[in-house]
Amino acid sequence: MLYEIKGIKQHKDELKRRWFFDQDMDLTVWSDQIGDIRSFQLCYNKKCAPHALTWKREHGFLHSAIDDGDDVLGRKKIPILIKDGHFDNIGIASEFKQKARSMERRIADFVYETLCGCYTGRGF
Repeated sequence: MLYEIKGIKQHKDELKRRWFFDQDMDLTVWSDQIGDIRSFQLCYNKKCAPHALTWKREHGFLHSAIDDGDDVLGRKKIPILIKDGHFDNIGIASEFKQKARSMERRIADFVYETLCGCYTGRGF
């Protein structure tokens, strides 16, 4: 179940940021001053094959694998995103829908419908 982390630091003159997480998925949502969602990033399969799906209103989706930054000697470096092409949007949307039951409906509906490629504003 995705739970919101309250009190995350906001940066002046930037979009408002909200963060939701569970053991295998993170969602960060950026919205403007009137509350319209401008972008989101959904990280999934965090334990075994972490990926990030980034959506921006102006550009659409970018799918990335997450290189966790571990090197062969076990030293930790900064994780980076590596372009990873195609993604199973319906499978990811279905998993998200199950985990988003406790989230604010407006945000959950928007993310789910955007993942499905059918945002209508009507909800699921």
